[in-house]
Amino acid sequence: MKVILNKDIDNLGLFGDVVNVKSGYARNYLLPNEMVVRYNKHNLDVSKVKMDKYGKQRELEKLSAEDQKNKIEELNIKIERKAGEKGVLYGSVTISDIEEELKKLDINIERKKFNLTEPIKKLGQFTCKVRLFRDVSAELKIEVAPEGGEMAPLAEVEKSNYVRSEDVYLED
Repeated sequence: MKVILNKDIDNLGLFGDVVNVKSGYARNYLLPNEMVVRYNKHNLDVSKVKMDKYGKQRELEKLSAEDQKNKIEELNIKIERKAGEKGVLYGSVTISDIEEELKKLDINIERKKFNLTEPIKKLGQFTCKVRLFRDVSAELKIEVAPEGGEMAPLAEVEKSNYVRSEDVYLED
């Protein structure tokens, strides 16, 4: 079924594009949610008029996204978490944690715009891609540090004075 997109839809197309979709997808999801209109001459003419207005709005949004990209790439957010001996976190740093840190800096970005392939589970420096606009992406630098600042050096234990019993060290 041929339809005209009323808005940008991931993996389908951009506003005003004429695309072919399965009729069930159009009938059951796209049309009821007013994401598309049926393809015909009248709807095509209406869509062209909307595209002129939409084009100007898109340019403003792109400029705003460029400014936001510059702000984000200058940032280096620091997230503190409890970590084990080898720098492995007890929990993990997720997109919602990153979103919270940015909100503290008065930067509001929707969660779905972050591209973090998997949660961060170790201490160190990481980058997270943020898709701000169709062609505008930023890389956010994230530093995951141990809670309380620097990691305390591990206490060296003389094993000759201790005997191991069921994962608990007891003095002789």
